[in-house]
Amino acid sequence: MYSNSTQDSVLVSNYIRGCEASLEVLIKKHKQRLYSFIFSKIQDRDITEDIFQDTFIKVIRTLKRGNYNEQGKFLPWVMRISHNLIIDYFRKSNRMRLFKNTDEFDIFSVISDGNLNVEKQLIKEQVLSDVKELVKELPQEQREVLEMRIYKDMSFKEISENTGVSINTALGRMRYALINLRKIIEKNKIMLIY
Repeated sequence: MYSNSTQDSVLVSNYIRGCEASLEVLIKKHKQRLYSFIFSKIQDRDITEDIFQDTFIKVIRTLKRGNYNEQGKFLPWVMRISHNLIIDYFRKSNRMRLFKNTDEFDIFSVISDGNLNVEKQLIKEQVLSDVKELVKELPQEQREVLEMRIYKDMSFKEISENTGVSINTALGRMRYALINLRKIIEKNKIMLIY
């Protein structure tokens, strides 16, 4: 009844009218191109399959709700849905990739990968280095508690046991260390922003 040469608009309108077979033809017609597009961004077959299926679930829901506006651009619309799902995937996995524009639709030319760029990384390293130097200006007892807490990730109970003082004394030293550190920063007008 239908073939790959049947226009997308005919298949879509027939599916909306209840002909499930037309959706199957649409999927088969565009599967290779859409799957290749998704795989080129994801580079993982299982995740590509998931995104491919999620794309057509969204397509079906939109068509069933009657929210699709036929303008002879079914494939670009489907590609846009898959593109948005790819973006969502990378946001969730906290790693973004670069996407190139295609003829079907215009997408972001540059998307950050979520990592610090070289300049920000250098600034961060400089700030951390500056803070370590500032910590050296603290009194020995305060510096010791601050280093155990921040750099060694020790609990105040562990700090108390290692230094032979009460937990309250360790807490007090940490509090004064932070107060004194702020004073040193303000006194020297140091900007610690990255």
